[in-house]
Amino acid sequence: MDSFVTTLSRLSSLKTLSLISLGIWGPLPDKIHRLSSLEYLDLSSNFLFGSIPPKMFTLLKLQTFVLDDNVFNDTVPSWLNSLPNLTTLRMKNNRLKGPFPSSIKGIRTLVDLALSSNEISGNLPDLSSLTNLKLLDLSGNKLGSHLPTLPKGLLMVFLDNNSFMGEIPTQYGQLNQLQHIDVSFNMLTGKPPPELFSLPSLTHLNLASNTLKGSLSDNLNCGRNLEFVDISNNRLMGSLPSCLNSETRDNRVIKFSGNCFSIAGHHQHPESYCREFKVHVYKSSNGGKGIGVLVGLIVGIAVLIVLVAIGFLIVCRRYCPRVRSEQHLLQKSVPENSTAGLSSEILTNPRHVFESSKSEVQILPSCRSFSLEELKEATNNFDSSAFLGEGSYGKIFKGLLKNGTQVAIRCLPTSKKYSIRNLKLRLDMLAKIRHPHLVCILGHCIEVEQDDNCSINRVFFVLEYIPNGNFRSHLSDNSPGEVLSWPERLAVLICVCKAVHFLHTGVIPGFFHNRLKTNNILINEHRLAKLGDYGLSIISEETGNYGTKGQEPKSWQMTRLDDDVYSFGLILLESMLGPSVPAKTEATLRDELASFSKQEGRVRLMDPVVLATCSEESITVVISLTNNCICPELWSRPTFDDILWNLQHAAHLQPNIAHA
Repeated sequence: MDSFVTTLSRLSSLKTLSLISLGIWGPLPDKIHRLSSLEYLDLSSNFLFGSIPPKMFTLLKLQTFVLDDNVFNDTVPSWLNSLPNLTTLRMKNNRLKGPFPSSIKGIRTLVDLALSSNEISGNLPDLSSLTNLKLLDLSGNKLGSHLPTLPKGLLMVFLDNNSFMGEIPTQYGQLNQLQHIDVSFNMLTGKPPPELFSLPSLTHLNLASNTLKGSLSDNLNCGRNLEFVDISNNRLMGSLPSCLNSETRDNRVIKFSGNCFSIAGHHQHPESYCREFKVHVYKSSNGGKGIGVLVGLIVGIAVLIVLVAIGFLIVCRRYCPRVRSEQHLLQKSVPENSTAGLSSEILTNPRHVFESSKSEVQILPSCRSFSLEELKEATNNFDSSAFLGEGSYGKIFKGLLKNGTQVAIRCLPTSKKYSIRNLKLRLDMLAKIRHPHLVCILGHCIEVEQDDNCSINRVFFVLEYIPNGNFRSHLSDNSPGEVLSWPERLAVLICVCKAVHFLHTGVIPGFFHNRLKTNNILINEHRLAKLGDYGLSIISEETGNYGTKGQEPKSWQMTRLDDDVYSFGLILLESMLGPSVPAKTEATLRDELASFSKQEGRVRLMDPVVLATCSEESITVVISLTNNCICPELWSRPTFDDILWNLQHAAHLQPNIAHA
């Protein structure tokens, strides 16, 4: 990354830099501030860590600054108000900590501020000075104290999953342009301002899982655009206002369970439950003396932890080698059924796909050559007991290397017309590809004819072993693998989409025509997907003068690109219908997809597991996306950028997934 930025810094007029989902690993180089003309910077979905270089305050022309989905683990910079033209600041899903910098309230040009899913703590300042702000997303942090004053022009507010206390400010009932507000999963008290429900532009109001109490007025007015209200799991009592009665409002979703409303059924607590609720403050009988003892105990424990950590680092630096050998890296393996301590939320929630992929970051060894004797020994001379199956490109065997590493070995027949030099160039191309959602190539072996050392017989690929089978085996009750829910299927689809996007745009030349199928998508021990069989067409097929002065038809790249989009559309369809898709004709599939527009068609054709675990909004997005991917007109099909955006949008529409 450092040398790459050095090269880029020579482009003094560079205005846009977008390096999304390229598997970039390491700290963000300090010298990035040399790109003085930069207006748009997006480095999202990589593995960048450490701090954000302070010299970036000199990028005075920067308007869009996006670092979503990385591993930055320092504080949010305090110098951001030095960027006079900044309109978009997004650093979602990192590990940023420390207080929210009050200097941000001085960025008057800011339109989009998203710092959700970090570890930012402390109080929020008055944000009313951000008069151009339209989106505020600080959900999933450790922010506390009272809710801040907000600018009147806001459209979207996400402050959920924090530790805010006190009452909802009455000023929120004056945000007439507000369309969506979520302050759920905090510790808010008091009665919600009635004006909040009647805001003219509001469509989505989420106050769930707080400690709001009191009665809502029978004359409460709801805005004409209000579509969704969630006041569940609070301490509200009395009757439910008529405008919040879903039985009289067909077009409005109302959630109010877990309160004490005087409504039969509907999962309400008795009124005494809400009346008796108090916040208890316990006082020590010894007054300040007890507090002093407690503080002293905490400080002592903290000092002890720091000393132990320092000792551990000294031992590691002295006795642990700085560079591990390739053999040692190959020896690192994971038990087949291990979840490596990952939480159940990471395993089932698409919102956490990238968080889970961060947890398995490792330095993979470079591709090396294996002898045929090594591979025979690893597979017991390619015994039938080691046979795993036959993929799109040749047979696959499970092997055990001398160092104890489990691997998968693919046997790939090749044309005798390849020279060894030509083939090695192609192998080197594949060997350099590294991405979290691509099966890693650990090595290869070229077998030549015994009578002619210049003629190639077979090529063997040594691949990382993925223990939990392929995607197709997890799509049906009759399959050997555990059936995946709709959120888990979305997580797999997002992983694969990132991988294909990388193959198309992250390497030069790009790899197209990747034979995308559900049985080429492997599920690892964390239930994340890795794509196999990618790029092998440049070895198994006659690609003419690919990579030489001879040129293929101009449609070569577009044909292969659209092949991948169409194939991905079939994967989307199979994820909804189940493994029966490959056996059906194209006409049948189009008819079935058309019938999804009605609920009766979905019930009749969709996998029951999908129906039971998907939201209406999420599945509708994917159905529309599938239609576009398998559209007969090539120019109407989406790019993988578009596909990824739609899949992430579908994941966020699942009710069990917080806004990301």
